[in-house]
Amino acid sequence: MITEDSVSDNNEKKPLHEEVFQENGSENTTEVNNDALAETPVEQSPDQPASKNSENSTEEGLQEKPEHQADVDTQKSAETAPDEKVLSEIDHEKADEGQPHEDHHEEVLESVAHLTLPEILKEMEAIINKEDAGVHFRTFNHLKEQANHYIHDETEDQKSEFIAAGNAAEDFHFQHPDLSRLAGLITIFREKNNEYSKKQEEQHTKNLEERQQIIEKLKNLYSNTEAGTNLFKAIREIKEAWKNAGQVAKSEFKLLNNNYFHHLNQFYQMLDMNKEYMEQEFAHNLEKRQHIIERAKQLETEPAVQKALNELQYLHKLWKEEAEPVAEEFREKTWEEFKEISNRIHERKSELSAQIDEEQNANLEKKNKIIEEIKKLAAPEKEPNHSYWQNSIKKIEELRSEFLKLGSVPRKVSNQNWNDFKLHLRNFNTVKNEFYKGLKSSQHTNLEEKLKLIQTAKDNSLSEDWETAVPLFKKLQDDWKKIGHVPRSMTNKVWDEFREACNAFFNNYREKNNAVNDNWKENYKNKKQLLEELKAISDEEGSVEKIEHIKTSWNNIGKVPREKLSINSEFNKTLREKLKLNKIHEYDLKEEGLSENQLTDKARKIKNQIADLEAEIVKMENNVGFFSNSSRTNPLLKDTYEKIDEKKSQLESMKQSLHKILSGENQ
Repeated sequence: MITEDSVSDNNEKKPLHEEVFQENGSENTTEVNNDALAETPVEQSPDQPASKNSENSTEEGLQEKPEHQADVDTQKSAETAPDEKVLSEIDHEKADEGQPHEDHHEEVLESVAHLTLPEILKEMEAIINKEDAGVHFRTFNHLKEQANHYIHDETEDQKSEFIAAGNAAEDFHFQHPDLSRLAGLITIFREKNNEYSKKQEEQHTKNLEERQQIIEKLKNLYSNTEAGTNLFKAIREIKEAWKNAGQVAKSEFKLLNNNYFHHLNQFYQMLDMNKEYMEQEFAHNLEKRQHIIERAKQLETEPAVQKALNELQYLHKLWKEEAEPVAEEFREKTWEEFKEISNRIHERKSELSAQIDEEQNANLEKKNKIIEEIKKLAAPEKEPNHSYWQNSIKKIEELRSEFLKLGSVPRKVSNQNWNDFKLHLRNFNTVKNEFYKGLKSSQHTNLEEKLKLIQTAKDNSLSEDWETAVPLFKKLQDDWKKIGHVPRSMTNKVWDEFREACNAFFNNYREKNNAVNDNWKENYKNKKQLLEELKAISDEEGSVEKIEHIKTSWNNIGKVPREKLSINSEFNKTLREKLKLNKIHEYDLKEEGLSENQLTDKARKIKNQIADLEAEIVKMENNVGFFSNSSRTNPLLKDTYEKIDEKKSQLESMKQSLHKILSGENQ
């Protein structure tokens, strides 16, 4: 808050801008921190004259060896200047036009504090593409440090995973993919920064000459004023030219600035005799002060507290540079009013702190929720599969990006929150990696399953039993999709073999079907007749032989039109009914004239039936084993044992039928 309680050792008060610059540690520093302005006591209006000690220190500063003629003139004038008060509203020690400004980047640093590594590199690239890249050297260096931090952390993560996998630390070798890009950006920026520095030096030299010319004009204005000169307009043009002139080197600034304000004071001394000008100057500056006060009043209700504080600082700078001097009767009155408004605005800093605390607590809550989600993803309730981990990896990346984009959290928990985030990310990666280590063994099992499908496809690639083979190949393709991943080195090889076998079958299928379309209608008529004959068969003696004859004839008939395919299902259904009626299994039928493909297909069906029956028998025998008394004498198991015996008998019969087919006895 701005007060009047602090008094210097020589009991003289200092102006606001002097206190502010001393707080920052250097009278040549042009960046004024908001907090410095907020906490610096203002003990006196800047309208009051500087202390004698201040004047003495200025004179001592001017004893340095001058480098320009204007400096010599200034020193001579300073040595002979009277002790009485001049128009001392100008504090030339603290005015800062033309001083090199440092890179104002605090707000920039805040905005890039939570960028990801790709975003940081993108920001660095954007900086080096700017014509004035060197201006942003502090921001670039900060981004470089952040990038190095990310690369170091990710390298450490890789190393931790490498060691966790059972490897020796000295065997770890990892080259981060973004390291070379970062090095390239740094090299380009260094070249641009050197180029920028050279241009700055040239510009500073040019600006120095321009400001020295302005000082010469100011000297001539009060020492060689021509008759009829409008002093008000002339001094305004000089002050505007000084304000708009560019920066100079720090080594030149102090003496140059002292020269300007010395001659400006000399000009004001000359104006003591020009009351008309003084009245115009005072009126102009008073109007400036009133505008500044009105704007300060508006800032009291500005919703964004930080914006109000920033603009208030700018208003104080305007007050110092453009709103003095004013008439004596308005000096203290306007200053006190402006000071009181400033104090009330600074009191709103508590609102800003409350806003920041609220935002940081909200960010902490959101970040903790993200950490909890990461913990849940690392510990799934059900057994995870490949699909789960792939989806989780995408989700983790989204959560990580969201976490980094969130703003800051309370400082006291900031490190713990960040460490928790990194810890649970590592835990997730560890659990995920363990899963994929176990997945390698399952991939070999999947490979064996796919090799079996390939062999089946090759065995049936030349089959012309379309009714059986087409569904078979469709099933093979469905089964292929259901089987999981195989080792990466075998993926392309097994797929190419499987695709080749499937393509061979379907190409043959299309070629043969195009050639036999004309016979399908006749085939349908023949099959329709056989179906009617089959329906007429009963369980009388000789019925089995009739069924075998019909089945053989049916097998020798080719395809029927697509819209008539339902006759095949109807025939198979009727056949099962007649076989059941005559108490005989299909595999016991003797079928003559079967082609090699038809025999192979029949053998395959019987093999599948044998495998299913054997599995069923094993299951039933295992179930019997759960009883404490599993002998045949147990009345509870009588029916079960009878079913087992029946199925074993059926199994033996099926094996004999398969043997006959394979040996050619069934033809």
